Amino acid sequence: MKTSTSEGKHGIQWTAQNQSDDLDFADDLALLSHTHEQIQMKRSHIAAVSGSVGLNIHKGKTKVLKYNTENTKPITLDGETLEDVESFTYLGSIIDKQGGSDAEVKTRIGKARAAFLQLKNICNFKRLSVNQYQSENLQYERQTFLLYAAENRRTTTTIIKKVKVFKNSCLRNTLNIHWSDTISNSLLWKRTNQLPVEEEIRKRRWSWWIGHILRKSSNCITREALTWNPEGKLKSGRSKNTFVVFE
Repeated sequence: MKTSTSEGKHGIQWTAQNQSDDLDFADDLALLSHTHEQIQMKRSHIAAVSGSVGLNIHKGKTKVLKYNTENTKPITLDGETLEDVESFTYLGSIIDKQGGSDAEVKTRIGKARAAFLQLKNICNFKRLSVNQYQSENLQYERQTFLLYAAENRRTTTTIIKKVKVFKNSCLRNTLNIHWSDTISNSLLWKRTNQLPVEEEIRKRRWSWWIGHILRKSSNCITREALTWNPEGKLKSGRSKNTFVVFE
């Protein structure tokens, strides 16, 4: 990868001196560029370098996401056009043109709701204690689906509210509390030994995510991302065209 991106500046501006050409995780690679020509050049170079050591790029798994551009020219590899997409799943999270976390949160709530409904019979079994409810239902719903990778996502007041409403609804159903019964959120959380959503996400960030990041060197891109701000100022009109290719 370093050999393929070492010639010229074809990435997106990261700091005053550095550009970000790619994001890597194991054998998943995301290439970043501002123009069609740059991304095509980078794509061809990487294909040539990887081919020289016996590695081939899977064309069917390589997708192109174009943001804020009217350019309709296709990105090709060995004469074949790579598929343009509106969104896709990368490392378990949804990436789309809108950015942010709205699509991902909507999907997470949907998956958590499906899991909750599968365990509905457990909730309706009144002989179970609150602690049994928690171990059989809440932990499964909350940790596995609802807040999966929540420490990595951008959170807004609207997103927190959506997650909180769903979680509280699950808690009320678990305790067989009718919708007309008045009970405060704080009392509901106390009775089920749960943390508020924003507190749970904050706890995950400090104990799971930030600890890993702070162990990185000071010039590592993941460490810089904690305090990173885009260079320069916003200009009137649309922003620069950006092409993103994910494999």
